Amino acid sequence: MATDPSDMQRRVLLQVAAGMATMGPPGLGSASATPQKPVATGKAGDFDFLSGHWHIKHRQRKDGKWDLFDGEATVFGILGGIASVEELRIPSRNFSGMGVRLLDVERKLWADYWVNRKSGVLNPPSWGSFAEGVGTWCSDEVDGAMPVIVRGVWDQITPDACRWYQATSRDNGSTWEENWIMHWQRA
Repeated sequence: MATDPSDMQRRVLLQVAAGMATMGPPGLGSASATPQKPVATGKAGDFDFLSGHWHIKHRQRKDGKWDLFDGEATVFGILGGIASVEELRIPSRNFSGMGVRLLDVERKLWADYWVNRKSGVLNPPSWGSFAEGVGTWCSDEVDGAMPVIVRGVWDQITPDACRWYQATSRDNGSTWEENWIMHWQRA
């Protein structure tokens, strides 16, 4: 029996909301590194560009070398543009995950949550928004005992393509090292 996509979306959002309720009030993280404060420019529809089906070329840095692989994603914009739900699939790695982006309408900031199929655990969000066509999200994390700022950026946005990349800083934002680049092409 086929599942109605709107029923699936409702179930996903209810599960995400239940997970977020256990996280306490939104914040920028708990490590001692201080990410750049996000610009409060978020508005409904910011992620409309991402709705649809995508082919993705990944470059991920592992052990100092770049690993190249393909993936795909399906993204739904819902709730009048204040929510975006992404299912990322990387068949060659037997990997899938879900990104959920929710706009805090009052704060004008987007929360970006992530969960992968292997753990089923919803990670704390990174916070950000778009300014001049570029979206930037930051979170502070800890690698061992070392504070790390993680920054994700959406840019090069056109009707048929976009790029997302991630970089980390171990010196409170003075220098950055890219560790994942995704080139999205509309399917």
